[in-house]
Amino acid sequence: MLSRRSPRVAVGLAVAVTLAIPAPAHAYASAPPYKPGASGLGDPYFAKAGNGGYDVKHYDLTLDFTPATHRLKAVARITARATQDLSRFDLDYSGPKIDGVWVNGERAEHRRDGQELIITPHRGLPEGEKFTVKVEYAGKPTPITTKALGTCGWVNTSDGAVALGEPTGARTWYPVNDHPADKATYTFHITTPTGVTALANGERDKLNLVKNGKTTVTWRMRKPMASYLAMVAIGNYKVKESESGGRWNLTAYDPRVADGAKGLHKTTAQAVAWESKVFGPYPFGSIGGIVDDLDVEYALETQSRPVYDQAADKLTIVHEQAHQWFGDIVTPKSWKDIWLNEGFATYAEWLWAEQHGGPSAEKTFRAAMPGKKDAKRFWQRKVGDPGRDHMFDYNLVYIRGAMTLHALRKEIGDKTFFKLLPAWTAKYRGGNASTADLIALAEKMSGKELDDLFDAWLYTSGKP
Repeated sequence: MLSRRSPRVAVGLAVAVTLAIPAPAHAYASAPPYKPGASGLGDPYFAKAGNGGYDVKHYDLTLDFTPATHRLKAVARITARATQDLSRFDLDYSGPKIDGVWVNGERAEHRRDGQELIITPHRGLPEGEKFTVKVEYAGKPTPITTKALGTCGWVNTSDGAVALGEPTGARTWYPVNDHPADKATYTFHITTPTGVTALANGERDKLNLVKNGKTTVTWRMRKPMASYLAMVAIGNYKVKESESGGRWNLTAYDPRVADGAKGLHKTTAQAVAWESKVFGPYPFGSIGGIVDDLDVEYALETQSRPVYDQAADKLTIVHEQAHQWFGDIVTPKSWKDIWLNEGFATYAEWLWAEQHGGPSAEKTFRAAMPGKKDAKRFWQRKVGDPGRDHMFDYNLVYIRGAMTLHALRKEIGDKTFFKLLPAWTAKYRGGNASTADLIALAEKMSGKELDDLFDAWLYTSGKP
């Protein structure tokens, strides 16, 4: 609300009176209707994930980690743009104690409510304004573990830690707009005791800072990245580097799982080279992978440098590298479309086998069909909306997702299908897409009406 001081007008020589002059109506109308940003994006599986009212452009994360104590001291600097007139806004955060919050360089009020960090800046933020947020925090991050979805977030190891964000674990170690719909670029400045290796997404700066027994290394992910794909890995790794296809290939492994890392470096290069021919140009500036002793029982397609628990066999590497196209550079708009990640990555395994002396995709497709005993359970759920607790079910999302793509391939023919794959990754490169977007593109390229096919394979209970 605007206010104004009324002027004083002199009458004669000795008498002064105050005239009440009302503010013009347009003065009130011009005041922005500042409102709080939404405390969630309403994702059907994670309603509180993400936040409304702004769009993050860049995260600059300064992380000082001590493996011996597993203590993290950090500063997150966030650059964002207001998408409405903001009186306050939320970040997703369930990490250690916060020491201070600043917006545009000024101290800001803040409080925590569950996974929400609620920030009230010194003044409102007009729509379209670029603003910065700085959050200082320190303590021992802990991961999120649920029976249905397993463990995600900041995972401590005996000699360090690894951050694995899918689906909502990024908030365990930095304040974030934690939903795939808000992608951003990243810079990581990681300080550890000298001799400890610190890895992250993207490319490493050539110059490291060494001071007082500590080393700081900087990594940069220059392409937009969903928050669940942000990764740091700190530990006593064996690192191998080389050039592959004009790109830097960096792989690393914990010596305790050396047997599981055999072939990691070479197979990563081979998989990316083959997938670049099938899916379109590799989307990032470097490639690689990390094998560590994590006890999470999964591998994750962290952008440009996947992480593998215990071991990385050839088909798993093919799968996680395929995600660099399907999930990383093209990311689902909503978690219910998780099949767009896992179905494509699983079908990449089938295609690799088909083109490298293994069974045809058709043979794999037929082998995936359940017997009578398991048929009812196999077909009962819907691939296109599996439900939060079933989003990582292997038969439902991975296998049936791949089967859907094979059914599409048979319907539109190999020529169109293998044109569709790179067309999909080119059209939505760097952004988000939905199942409806895939259907529309497939229909446009094939000239066929495909709603019935996708409805049968994705949205109908029972065998198609």
